[in-house]
Amino acid sequence: MAALREIEELLTTLTPGEKAQVLQWVARDLGDSFPGIESVPGVAGGDPCIVRTRIPVWLLVQARRLGTSEADILRSYPVLRAEDLANAWAYARLHRDEIERQILENETA
Repeated sequence: MAALREIEELLTTLTPGEKAQVLQWVARDLGDSFPGIESVPGVAGGDPCIVRTRIPVWLLVQARRLGTSEADILRSYPVLRAEDLANAWAYARLHRDEIERQILENETA
């Protein structure tokens, strides 16, 4: 957290153009990262999960396909928020092949 405070202090000294350059560097560094979704080696087989949880995106996508409503998913997983589901659906749209593969792998396991 000390590093974040240092960065915050440094940002106040930058010009708008310099701040824009920093944003470009950060965006480039983040690459394929997705808000609310993280893949951690050793957690859920490294599959992308909802942050703060071990709930994989593929599981939520499969539940939705099987007819489970968002309200029922939220009731089944009280730790989830509606925002988490929105992040999961957006991630799944952009990573269809990956999610399909994970669903298939877990259906045959």
